[in-house]
Amino acid sequence: MSEAIPANGQTIFVTGVNGHIGNHIVKDLLSHGYAVKGSVRDLSDPKKVDHVKKHAETLGVAERLQLVEGDVLEADGWDQKMDGCDGLFHTATVYSTSGDATVIIDTANKGTQHLFTAAKQCGIARIVYTSSIAAVGSMPKGREKTEDDWQTDRSSPYTIAKTESERLAWDLAKQLDLDLRVINPSGVLGGGFVKPTPSVEWFDDAMKGLFPAAPKIPMAFVHVMDVAIAHRKAYEIDEAQGRFILAPHNNTTIAAVCRRIRELHPETKSPKRAIPVSLMFIVVFQDWAMSWFGAPRRMTRKAVKGYFRGDSNLSSKKATEVLGMEWRSFDACINDTVREFK
Repeated sequence: MSEAIPANGQTIFVTGVNGHIGNHIVKDLLSHGYAVKGSVRDLSDPKKVDHVKKHAETLGVAERLQLVEGDVLEADGWDQKMDGCDGLFHTATVYSTSGDATVIIDTANKGTQHLFTAAKQCGIARIVYTSSIAAVGSMPKGREKTEDDWQTDRSSPYTIAKTESERLAWDLAKQLDLDLRVINPSGVLGGGFVKPTPSVEWFDDAMKGLFPAAPKIPMAFVHVMDVAIAHRKAYEIDEAQGRFILAPHNNTTIAAVCRRIRELHPETKSPKRAIPVSLMFIVVFQDWAMSWFGAPRRMTRKAVKGYFRGDSNLSSKKATEVLGMEWRSFDACINDTVREFK
């Protein structure tokens, strides 16, 4: 019996396949005929492999998925792991707003150096690299930001990591003569994650009513399935050069998302009210107080000032036109995320 999804003869190496974006990339690639060789740090951890394997099993193409173990902080062995692959999708990173700054930055920079060098050694020419709008930035305020913009703020390790590593990726691509395409997603919503990322973890608290009002922090959003599709299309379309911002739901705020959660799911306790910018010092104090009980700091005074210096006015025009993206709706982004927490 022939398989429902014919193989197209190409194998893509994907790092970080256990992540929110990574496992959706695996699902999308497999459903379009690709074979996938994916890396995780620990093959013995079911939380890192089971949900990825399930995609292949559900699609009936288990033979087209191979998982290997590897830490991007280590230089050796990546060329052997990638041998025979046609392309590289590098998604592995530490997505955290707290934690060891050195680990966050080193994982991004050293990982990029190691994977790009190995790709060159084993003959992979085309690389799709997962960056972030953290490398694009939110300033200047009041003007639409495009792929020509670069982050200038260095207030958080994650922002530094994404900006430095993307610049390094472009430098390496030039030095090594690699065909690089970069994806810059905004806040990634949608289900299908094992561990909530900073883009979605606050949904649970909002739904439980753990804060009476929500901050008007400017944000832009995209559905995780659209992020996966954009990676594949950036690989497939020869003309897809440069960076691609994925921020179809822009010029919005966390407060607006919370209000829409409540409208779509009235059974939740998500706040309808927004906190005036002038009262954000209360949020900072509450965040500081919670840190005494082990909660990570998210709303430091420095971070809050950074949020309001810029805006979420980002253009997805290039991705729409060049990649032919047809974006999932704002409500779909919210509904699919809410369902994951129920």
